[in-house]
Amino acid sequence: MNDLRFALVGAGFWARFQLAGWRQAGGGTCVAICDRSSAKAAALAHDFGIPRIYEDAEEMVKNEKFEVLDIVASVEAHAPLVRLAAAHRLPVVCQKPMAASLREAEEMVAVCRSAGVPFLVHENARWYNTIRELKNVLDRGTIGTPFRARIEYCNGYPVFDNQTFLKELEQFILTDMGSHILDVARFLFGEARSIYCQVRQVHPGIRGEDVATAIMDMGGRTTVTCELSYASILERDPYPEILVSVEGNQGSVVLAQDHWIRVTTKEGTWARRYPPPSYPWVDPVEGIGQTCIVACVEHLRRALQGECAAETTGEDNLKTVRLVFGSYESAAQNQVLLMGA
Repeated sequence: MNDLRFALVGAGFWARFQLAGWRQAGGGTCVAICDRSSAKAAALAHDFGIPRIYEDAEEMVKNEKFEVLDIVASVEAHAPLVRLAAAHRLPVVCQKPMAASLREAEEMVAVCRSAGVPFLVHENARWYNTIRELKNVLDRGTIGTPFRARIEYCNGYPVFDNQTFLKELEQFILTDMGSHILDVARFLFGEARSIYCQVRQVHPGIRGEDVATAIMDMGGRTTVTCELSYASILERDPYPEILVSVEGNQGSVVLAQDHWIRVTTKEGTWARRYPPPSYPWVDPVEGIGQTCIVACVEHLRRALQGECAAETTGEDNLKTVRLVFGSYESAAQNQVLLMGA
């Protein structure tokens, strides 16, 4: 196996962990990093031994030799960077959320399809080790056919304290964490036939929603409720864990706090803890939200090198994007109905 040579665009908060994940997984070498802030790019280049930095992505693409463009820039930069990569026949890995609108996401997928270049989305929540194990339980048929499920990402983490720009987003928790949670729902239960959503704004001084509740009909057999909140005051705050409960016609399974999975059937209950891997570079608060980067980028690298089929292609992630913006559409319609009542 030869190392996959990639260039990174974006030197913000997530880029450091993205690079650490690539290094931990092995098989990938970053040859250059680009950011409008040369100081940020230089700091990462120094820490990770990256030989060159750029302030202009087009200049980097023209001057460097690499196989993949890894986009970790802000969401408004995703579409032009994907178009740049497609124009140069460069495969793309793009951070979630894919785009700032459904139309833009569809155009990004179309331009890569037309250029014949792979377009993959870095969607790491489905790579939580507990989510993968829960999927195994469901696939084994241990609890039979699921008829109802709840996926929760509810906590009181002060997300606006260290990322103040989030206060200004008109669309917040559904695009930010909803992209993850709705993708997990698809990964576990298949495709949605319908979605109903309500949103709330609890924190003062913010523009977007910090609470959302979506209910989906998955394939006509499973009702899935997704609950998201950065405004929950709880006895045991689960941040950053995703909690799941599933009821089937032969039993139930719960992904509980502290990485426990509990399965109950008529024969009784068994429980096992699945702690995430431990890496020295992981932020102790973020925990599992960063450890899964390793499994995610390892999968993306293998897919790009033809060793497996990619799970999170642009085409596939479009289905998640449609759920995100379908949620906003539903929430807006609910508000109209309530105002007219």
